Amino acid sequence: MATLQTIRTKAGILVAIVIGISLAAFVLGDVLRTGSSLFQKDRLEIGEIKGESIQYPEFHKQVEELGEIYKMNTSQNQLDEDTWAQVRQQAWESIEKQYVMAEVYENLGLTVTSEEMFDMLQGTNLHPIVQQLFRNPNTGQVDRGAVIRFLQHLETGVSPEQRQYWLFLEKQIEEERIQTKYNNLVSKGLYVTSHEVEKSLREKNKKVDFDYIMLNINSVADSQVVVTDKDLRNYYTKNSDSYKQDKARTIEYITFNVTPSQQDFEDAEKWINDIVQDFAETTENITFVNSNSDVQFDDSWYKKEELDEDIAIWIFDSETPVNSIFGPYREEDSYKLAKLHASEMMPDSVEARHILLEVNSQEDLVIKEALADSLKTAIENGSDFASLAREFSTDQGSSLQGGDLGWFERGRMVKPFEIAAFNNKIKEVTIVPSQFGIHIVQTTKRGVETRQVQVAYIVRNVTPSTQTYQNVYAKASKFASEATSKQKFDEAVEKQQLEKTSSVLKENDRKVKDLVNARTLVRAAYGSKAGEILKDTQGSTIFDLGDNFVIAALTSVAEEGVANFESVKQRVNIAVYKEKKAQFLMEKVKKAIEEKSDLYTIASELGTTVKNAKDITFNSFQVPGAGVEPALIGAALAAEPDIISKPVTGNNGIFLVKVSSVNREEDADIESERMRLAREHNFRTNSSAYMAHRENAEITDKRSKFY
Repeated sequence: MATLQTIRTKAGILVAIVIGISLAAFVLGDVLRTGSSLFQKDRLEIGEIKGESIQYPEFHKQVEELGEIYKMNTSQNQLDEDTWAQVRQQAWESIEKQYVMAEVYENLGLTVTSEEMFDMLQGTNLHPIVQQLFRNPNTGQVDRGAVIRFLQHLETGVSPEQRQYWLFLEKQIEEERIQTKYNNLVSKGLYVTSHEVEKSLREKNKKVDFDYIMLNINSVADSQVVVTDKDLRNYYTKNSDSYKQDKARTIEYITFNVTPSQQDFEDAEKWINDIVQDFAETTENITFVNSNSDVQFDDSWYKKEELDEDIAIWIFDSETPVNSIFGPYREEDSYKLAKLHASEMMPDSVEARHILLEVNSQEDLVIKEALADSLKTAIENGSDFASLAREFSTDQGSSLQGGDLGWFERGRMVKPFEIAAFNNKIKEVTIVPSQFGIHIVQTTKRGVETRQVQVAYIVRNVTPSTQTYQNVYAKASKFASEATSKQKFDEAVEKQQLEKTSSVLKENDRKVKDLVNARTLVRAAYGSKAGEILKDTQGSTIFDLGDNFVIAALTSVAEEGVANFESVKQRVNIAVYKEKKAQFLMEKVKKAIEEKSDLYTIASELGTTVKNAKDITFNSFQVPGAGVEPALIGAALAAEPDIISKPVTGNNGIFLVKVSSVNREEDADIESERMRLAREHNFRTNSSAYMAHRENAEITDKRSKFY
C-alpha cells in the first residue's frame, strides 16, 4: 500500500528476473578457526578473474546487499540456508560479469551518463521498472509527480529500507542499460545475407520421400572386429576434447534414515487420546491450541468447500454446535483433534476504502495515532472520507481514488486489515495497525453472506524419539566401525545387505542427491584422497545430516581438464568398438552395392529390409524406423532422386538412401525469413558474446574454501 509495498509488489517479478531471486548469506564457518593468518590478503581471496583478486569483503558486501533486498521483497526477516546458498551463487555471477565486462566496455567506450540515468529515472523516457512502480492502477498512467516527490525525499523523507531498495534498482537499471548498448553494438555487426535467406528457405521448404536400408551397428558381435590398446589410445588422443571434464569428486555412501518407529506412533496416539477431555472442557480454545499443538491456531474463516471432506461433513451436514470435538484421527504422520471454535454468517467478499498513515519512527507513531483518531472522529461526524483520503493517505495507489480499494476476498489483504474490513458493519470506521502503518478502514459494502467457521486443531506430529535416534545411530556406528577402508566399506555393505548410492559432487554443491544441508560431506570429499572414508570436522566418519546418518567413501577424483586415459577407458572402448563395427558394415555394404541399382536387391543380399520415410525436412528430428539420425536426413535431402546414395554412417548404423520424390513450396516470404534469421542472430549474440568473454577470462573460484 505504501511506497515500499508498491515497490515490493510491482517490482517483485522484475527484481526476480534481474537477480533470479537467488540470494544468500555469507558464513565463514570453519575457515575462521584456521588462525589469524587467514586475514592476510591471499587467505581472504575468494576468487580471481582476469588476474584481479576478489577479496572476501567485496563478495560479502554484495551478498549482504542482495540478502537485504530479498528480505524486503518477500517481507521476510530471516532467510533459510538454501536461500542464502542461492544468493551466494547469484552474487558470484554478478561479480563475474562486472569483472569480465568492465574492460570490454572501457575499450569500446561504453558508459551510461548521468543524463541518461536522469532520463530513465525521472525524465521523459522512464525505464519500464520505474513506469510499473508509479503507474496508477486505475488510469494506467504513470504518475510522474509521484516519482519526483519520492526522489525529492529519498535522503530524509523515506525509510532506510525504501532508500536501499531504490538504490538497488538504480544499479540494476544502469547495468541493464550498458548491457543493452553492448548487445546493440554487437548486433549491428551482424547482417543476414541474401544467400543465407535463400539457403534457409530452400532448407525449410524442401521435403523429400525416400526409401532406405539400415544395417544396425549392434548386429555386429564384438568378436567380429579387432580392437587393440593402440586403437584405444589413438582414438583418445584424436578426440581428447570429448573427454574434457570439470573438477569433481565421486563418492559412494550409505544412508541410515531416521524415521518414526512403531513405538513413536503409539506414543503420539496415546498423547492425543489423553488430551481429548481437557480440549473438550476448555473454553480457551486458542490458548489451549497454542500451548499444546504442534501447529498454532489458525484464525482463518472457512467455507464448507474449503475444508477437508470429513471435517466439512461433520460441521455443515450435521449442524454441529460450537465447541464440539471431532477425532482423534490420523492424517499421514500426524494425529489430530478438531474442535469447532466459531460459526457465523459472513460475506465472501467486501468493498472497502482506507486512509493509510505511514509511520517512520516511534515518535512518528504517537503523532500518527493521534491523527488517526482525529480522522476517524471527523468521518463519523460527517466529513467526506474520499477528500480526507486524497489529502492524508500515503497509499499512492488508492489515495487518488478517495481511498477506494474495490471488492476483495479473504486472503488479499494483510491479516489485521482483512479482519477489520470483514468484521465491520457497512459504513463502520475502525483504526487498524499493520506493518505498513496505521489504517483508517471503512467497509462500504458486504457481499453475499454464507456460513463460515473457525476450526481449532490439536496436531501431534509423529517424530522420531531420542530412543529412535539412538537405535539408528547404533546401526550407523556398527557399519562405520567395520567400514574403515573402501574395501571394507564394500564388504560391510554386502555383509549387512545395504544399498549404497553413488553421487558426483561439484566443489560448491550443498546437496547430495536427496541429502540436504550436506555441505560438510562435500567439503570432506574435496579434502580426502581416493579410496578414503570421509570424515567430518570432528574426525567422525558418521555425518549427521538432519534425519540421516551417512557414511561415505571417496571413489574417484577428477580435476579440471582432459580426463586421464584410464578414467575414461571404458567410454573410449565403447566408442572404438562402435567405430570398428561401422567400418566393418561399411565394407559389407560397399561390396553389396557393386553394379547394383535396385535397393530391394541390395537389401536382400544384406539380409535386411527396405524402409521408407515421408515429408522429411531439415527440421525433422528423427526418421521413422531409424531414430535420431541427422546424417541420414542430410544425405536424403542432398541426394538426387531415383539414385542410390553412397553409404552413410549414422548414429546407429550404416544407411543407403534412394529418394523417391522431392517437394518444394515456392510461396516463400523472403523479407519475413530475413527478419526471422536476424532475430535468431540477435538472440544468440546476447548470450554467446558474454559467454565467449567469460571463457577467455581465466576465472578461479575459491568459494569452497569458505563454505
